[in-house]
Amino acid sequence: MNPTDRAAADGEYGQDDMAHRLPSASIVDRIPWLVHQCRDKRVIHVGFADAGYRQEQSRVGRWLHGHLDEVTSELVGLDTHRSAVSSARTDGFEAYEVDCSDSAAVSNLGLEPADIVLAGEVIEHLRAPGPFLAAMHSLCKPDGKIIVTTPNAYGLVNVVASMTRRLEVNHPDHVVMFTWRTLTQLLRSEGWTPVDAATYVPVVRDRGARSRIESVAVRSVLRLERVLGGLGRPFSADGLIVVARPASPNSS
Repeated sequence: MNPTDRAAADGEYGQDDMAHRLPSASIVDRIPWLVHQCRDKRVIHVGFADAGYRQEQSRVGRWLHGHLDEVTSELVGLDTHRSAVSSARTDGFEAYEVDCSDSAAVSNLGLEPADIVLAGEVIEHLRAPGPFLAAMHSLCKPDGKIIVTTPNAYGLVNVVASMTRRLEVNHPDHVVMFTWRTLTQLLRSEGWTPVDAATYVPVVRDRGARSRIESVAVRSVLRLERVLGGLGRPFSADGLIVVARPASPNSS
């Protein structure tokens, strides 16, 4: 039992319990890395539709589900957006409309469990991330994996923006943010064992005169994130990836 576990058992924490050693991790290109992980696997892709952005993402080659369709042995998409799911079905994809925070609804789909459950850029939109991770168990093989990607709450873009412009850079629909520590703790609490971590630098595209000016500064910060990643400080990057397996029934 480590010191934090002893403190928790005693109901008290000390200052030393506030510092958590970050694991070794690589800084990766998100889409190629995920495609490699999913190659020749049965994959269930949660939040696949990228509703409102699919056409734009497809135009610039960034629609992840389309890339996965080229390499997976089987691919299933789950999303809450009815019209996006319908459109995907029309295009020949296997897709289902479901609230993935509802364990019963997910289980009632009766889907064959997957080698990989991919929750890409989803968990930060959810008001109930714990129940969501619990619901994912019925979709994952006992020897399978869940891969969660999400913005990193400690990424440098927001650190710099808050210091220099009094700005927060965030998607309008995000309701929670995670660090490596908080995400791995949440996974453990919902019956998953984290086994790997990586980080990534997001892609920035110009949109409008004002954003073109600001994007110069953002791109400079993102370049710095890549440099720091190469120097062994990958958790300064703005994107976070955690890979986990279902916890053993005998694990504590």
